[in-house]
Amino acid sequence: METEQFSKELLENLTCNILPYWRNEMTDPRGGFYGRRDGNDNLVADAPKGAILNARILWTFSSAYRALGNPDYLESATRARDYIYDHFFDREHGGTFWSVNADGTPDDTKKQFYAIGFMIYGLAEYFRATGDEEALENAIALFRCIESHSRDREKGGYIEAATRDWQPIADMRLSDKDANASKTMNTHLHIIEGYTNLLRALKERVPDHEAIPEVDEATRYLLRIFLDRIENPHTHHLTLFFNDDWEKLDDTESYGHDIEASWLLLETAQVIGDDALTAETLRHTYHIAEAGLQGRCWDGSMVYERHASGHYDNDKHWWVQAENVIGQLYLACFHGKPEALEAARQSWRYIVGNLVDPAGEWYWSRKSPSGDINRTDDKAGFWKCPYHNSRMCLESIHILGLINER
Repeated sequence: METEQFSKELLENLTCNILPYWRNEMTDPRGGFYGRRDGNDNLVADAPKGAILNARILWTFSSAYRALGNPDYLESATRARDYIYDHFFDREHGGTFWSVNADGTPDDTKKQFYAIGFMIYGLAEYFRATGDEEALENAIALFRCIESHSRDREKGGYIEAATRDWQPIADMRLSDKDANASKTMNTHLHIIEGYTNLLRALKERVPDHEAIPEVDEATRYLLRIFLDRIENPHTHHLTLFFNDDWEKLDDTESYGHDIEASWLLLETAQVIGDDALTAETLRHTYHIAEAGLQGRCWDGSMVYERHASGHYDNDKHWWVQAENVIGQLYLACFHGKPEALEAARQSWRYIVGNLVDPAGEWYWSRKSPSGDINRTDDKAGFWKCPYHNSRMCLESIHILGLINER
């Protein structure tokens, strides 16, 4: 009964708080979705529109439609898909732009493979939800762009970025907060996320598709990169930044990324469907989750990260809290830790009491040590998207259903 109430609350937050906000406040009558609302919820109508935001909107509404069947969600997903096709796809060189202007003209035309991974994630989900073959073929084309231009076949892994025409680029950073590293955990995580969803979509809907072997190979390869290179074998935290030769550039511990990866990597192994690989990944992801939980606090919240200097960033970011809930539920469902169900519920209570905005959506974070709402960062924007929190609701409802069946 408790799991049923938990699921009910998650569904209500998704359908009455998060998704209506994005449909009502972020739909741009000029096409697609606005690029930004600031921390005080003021619309910035002339803000650039980012590839990450639009790909995540596509995934969110596609996934919600697949799970719930609401035609409004399909309308928003199709709006996102069409805008991506019309404005983000580079018809000359392939791939997708990093950002476009508010009027849809190209802004930053570099190829950031992190963003292309999210485009695959969203298009594969649209195909899962609708069977739209064009979305599938575009997802496969983007997969092949990454394999052709990002995969380092000499030293292993995937490089961060390239120029519009796939040449080397000096500044590879996702944002000014990141190190200018050629290989990062974050990009590898979100490429494997996209590849996993593409592989799942193919297996579900077109089990004899000719692309399955190449997608399966690349997905397995990425999982091995995580288990063999990115996970620190001593601390089990994920190393964030590397050079071309896989030399570690930083010792920051990102608790949100650890707990997010702990369930995403297990999901990848489950989609691949290799029993021995799944068992190995199960062992690794248990330790990765436990490392991430070093950032969990007494009230169920999770702090952001610990820097190499020993300084902690104790702010409570919205996405970290969302991933914390899913990670706990995976521990309860797949790792034999039933007590993690109550931990997930406690983390959800923290979210409801501190991050959910009754006017719609969630705040960016609660600041430390004051506990004040962070209104400096966006309510919606380039990085503040409906994906982490919507996915938490949908994935948590799914896992709670599995727990209930046992």
